[in-house]
Amino acid sequence: MEEFPATAAGYAGLLGWLGGFGTVALVGIEGTGSYGAGLARHITAAGVRVVEVDRSDRQDRRRQGKSDPLDAVSAARAAQSGRARGAPKGRDGAVEAIRALMVAKRSAAGERTRTINQARALILTGPDDLRARFAGHTAAGLVTAIASLRPRPGDAAGHATRVALRELGRRAVFLDGQLERLDELIVPLVTARAPGLLALYGTGPNTAALLLIAAGDHPGRLRSEAAWAHPCAAAPIPASMKRNSLAWRPRARR
Repeated sequence: MEEFPATAAGYAGLLGWLGGFGTVALVGIEGTGSYGAGLARHITAAGVRVVEVDRSDRQDRRRQGKSDPLDAVSAARAAQSGRARGAPKGRDGAVEAIRALMVAKRSAAGERTRTINQARALILTGPDDLRARFAGHTAAGLVTAIASLRPRPGDAAGHATRVALRELGRRAVFLDGQLERLDELIVPLVTARAPGLLALYGTGPNTAALLLIAAGDHPGRLRSEAAWAHPCAAAPIPASMKRNSLAWRPRARR
């Protein structure tokens, strides 16, 4: 068993070592969409077929132990036997560009939601005139209104609340602009890569982008609803009867 660093030189050394045993026709890699992405790219570029290997079964890990050498042997056996047939996720091209932009978009959208919730909480506990003025505003209307607030001198708590609301409003305005700029980049990429998805009723650019990312640039991954549920972490998994059920046992008589 040999170990190689996760660098370009290490990948080249791995291929050279494998070639010493004969012609390399197939390589199984775990985590081609994360920590194994660089290795998968390097081996694919060398003209060797790569398959995605799932994590070792937990029962096998409990029986045999957990170690990198054992995981490597398990991955090799899964690829050689044909159990591992999944296409590796791509980490280049349009889908990778969409994935990177969606990372920024999701964080911006989450921060915008938190900002608006913080503003509503301040209004709820703030002066009566603020509650009466902003109680019925929509999220977009609230952002516009509080971003233009002018603090009033006088009561310290009321003044501080207005300053805080104004800053939260300006932060939300900035995040709105960031989301618009990201959409200007994401929508053309999704339209060019998957126009058929956008043609489906109820599927917008955001949903289409998530579908492309889940497929990993390989539409065959989403061959059924069950296959789609798996990358969404929504696939039902059979629970162990021993660990997840209540068993009634009669109490012994004394």
